[in-house]
Amino acid sequence: MHDTIYSLLDLADGAKIAYEILGTQHLGSRQPLVLIGGMSSRRNDWERLANSLSRVRPILLYDHRGMGDSKLTLEKHEKITIESLARDLLALLTHLQWKDLSLCGFSMGGVISQQLLFLPHHPTRSVNLPFRVTHVLLAGTLCSTLKDPRYGLRINKNVPDSLDDKREMARGTLESTFDPAWLANPENFERFQWWLERMISGGRPTSVIVKQARALKTLNFEGYHDKLSRNIQFLIIHGELDEVVPFYCGQEILRRIPWARLVEIGNHPGQVENYGFGHHWFEYFDIRVWHDVVETFLANPGANSARL
Repeated sequence: MHDTIYSLLDLADGAKIAYEILGTQHLGSRQPLVLIGGMSSRRNDWERLANSLSRVRPILLYDHRGMGDSKLTLEKHEKITIESLARDLLALLTHLQWKDLSLCGFSMGGVISQQLLFLPHHPTRSVNLPFRVTHVLLAGTLCSTLKDPRYGLRINKNVPDSLDDKREMARGTLESTFDPAWLANPENFERFQWWLERMISGGRPTSVIVKQARALKTLNFEGYHDKLSRNIQFLIIHGELDEVVPFYCGQEILRRIPWARLVEIGNHPGQVENYGFGHHWFEYFDIRVWHDVVETFLANPGANSARL
């Protein structure tokens, strides 16, 4: 997915959102799934999972404003909030004119997914969604501000003097997304190096990442989960070894959305063998495991009655 062809959407404030759709041959027959990345992410970080899922359905990937191939406004001084990121996504989905879709939000992307669903209930700037969301996967995410100092993505705000310095700074951030056993396993060395080179290849400006981090410190979703439609199905994916967003944050979402369910443990398609995985959930187990988790969930009634 390197050097892929992408489109740019001009937003009302002058920012630009870069996006691409994989699996376009399935448009009109299978419901699209929107993959929403987390803090510091680029759309191609989803490569392994997106390539697998796009064999059976359309997959929308995009860069948050200021990240990857997306652009800030010309002034580049805009404040980034979870609400503004959700409204960016709303503008993109409105542009695509899909009538039915599902969401998969990872880390900050899960927060954005929730905020998108809350926009019709905004106290001063409510807006109806011109599409129906049937299924939502919330992975390694949270529904309230994380105040536990033991967790969080480690971001180094210093300016590196060399490429080697940049690599070492990125290493600390990347290591926090895996657990020590995964990192110590020689079989994962090449994959870690792949990620490390991606992290330093550009398109992840520290100034924007800092704004994203500030946005996550001001969450206030109190009372909004009660307004969600019970016609929307929710699946929670969260590993017990997550050192960025602790496992108890996933449990909190389950309390806020009582009809949501946690991905099951087992040996059948749609289940995982255990909860022993870190923040970077789709880098654990064979990718077919996560493909089946997603597809089994989306195969529940409602996901495939697409009105595209």
